[in-house]
Amino acid sequence: MPWLYEGKEIDTLPEDCVGFVYIITNLQSGRQYVGKKLSKFKKTRPPLKGKINKRRSLVESDWRDYWGSNEYLIQDVQQQGATQFRREILHLCRSRGVMGYLEAREQFERKVLESDQYYNGIINVRVGGSQLLRQELKRHTRRT
Repeated sequence: MPWLYEGKEIDTLPEDCVGFVYIITNLQSGRQYVGKKLSKFKKTRPPLKGKINKRRSLVESDWRDYWGSNEYLIQDVQQQGATQFRREILHLCRSRGVMGYLEAREQFERKVLESDQYYNGIINVRVGGSQLLRQELKRHTRRT
């Protein structure tokens, strides 16, 4: 099942994309899940023989096959099949701070904890304000 972004299927992410905020919708029940996903993660390997420094690299995450971290959502996907769900990217993010803030903002605006319409059972956010965060949020606000 592909990811949708602005109504189009997406199979690659922009190079500067650190991650994204998404919504997954159960097409049978209408129930939804709002979350975030990193597009890449750092991998550390031991140093080469005779060297001291560890080898660090960026590796693509499992975002293409990702179905969220909520156990009830994952259970429904397994029982009903992936074709009964729609995965949409709401925001492509260039920093982790922006991604965390936008996920929390979407969750609060949609009142995910106040309704049985959402799979979400917790809102967990820790975001520090910075000039970069404010600049990125202005860019996202103009687009939406």
